[in-house]
Amino acid sequence: MKLLKIFSTIVFWSFLTGCEIQPENSGILVLYSGRSDTLVAPVIELFTEETGLQVEVRYGGTAELAATILEEGQSSPADVFWAQDPGGLGAIAEAGMFATLAPALLDRVPAGYRAADGSWVGISGRARVIVYNTDELTPADLPLDIYEFIDPVWDGRIGWAPTNGSFQVMVTGMRQIWGEEKTRLWLEGILANHPVMYENNTAIVAAVAAGEVSVGFANHYYLYRFLEEQGADFTARNHFLPGSGPGSLIMVSGAGVLKTAPNPANAQRFLAFLLSQVAQEYFAGETFEYPLIVGVDLHPDLTPLTDLSGPPVDAADLVDLAGTVSLLQSVGVLP
Repeated sequence: MKLLKIFSTIVFWSFLTGCEIQPENSGILVLYSGRSDTLVAPVIELFTEETGLQVEVRYGGTAELAATILEEGQSSPADVFWAQDPGGLGAIAEAGMFATLAPALLDRVPAGYRAADGSWVGISGRARVIVYNTDELTPADLPLDIYEFIDPVWDGRIGWAPTNGSFQVMVTGMRQIWGEEKTRLWLEGILANHPVMYENNTAIVAAVAAGEVSVGFANHYYLYRFLEEQGADFTARNHFLPGSGPGSLIMVSGAGVLKTAPNPANAQRFLAFLLSQVAQEYFAGETFEYPLIVGVDLHPDLTPLTDLSGPPVDAADLVDLAGTVSLLQSVGVLP
């Protein structure tokens, strides 16, 4: 029965990607992953169990791996680049290094969550939120828009992680929605409020709960890990900003297949697996992210994407991280 299930699954992937059916243990897949092993190693193991293909993974930061692929050029051993955010994907797509994905694969994801030219596809969604300390604040105490955090009442009370890729994607969204000048004014206003800098989203959520800061700018799913480990008494919660501004941006992780992939059929099968029911259920239930295909139930604690007031920005519009980094440096947020 299990062999029949595996064969049926491979037939489905072959139809979806336009690839020929390959026997089990036909080879390997080389994956460059900008997503951490703690998040994605289990779903990679599921792929291996279902196909028999061995996945050789190189983990690293999304920007770091994108730079590596650009440097390796035609000699890159990578089959698939799985990025934390659209910025890294955009750099590879702009260099013309991605193969075009099969339409049947792309169509499993809404148009706003994939590249218009078919070079990459979104895998899972993350929402930007305000994490707040529940001993100090209620949602009614929080602004309607992230721009309002420049108010001096928030002086010394904000946690942020400007070196983090997700924060930089949010600022890229600000540049798209607000324009360069308003984004610069926001950054200068936040700096004037003496924000506390943290390395990543996990550190921000922990700091908010500990009372080091009152609020933090983070991705939604980090809180749920703390709640799962520490229970409902954990003194931080998410606030989804009601306005359709960049503070409620919906971002995606995504992946593409390199034109120079040594194992292109295996690479297409891997992306098809990531957009299968079983993998999308993993993201929804285990990493507390938003699935991007229809028919997958959310984690019960998550607010449905349809109920969020995310701004009308396509993922493909969030690729100019180089321009964002330049702005952050010019303002003095980054060295």
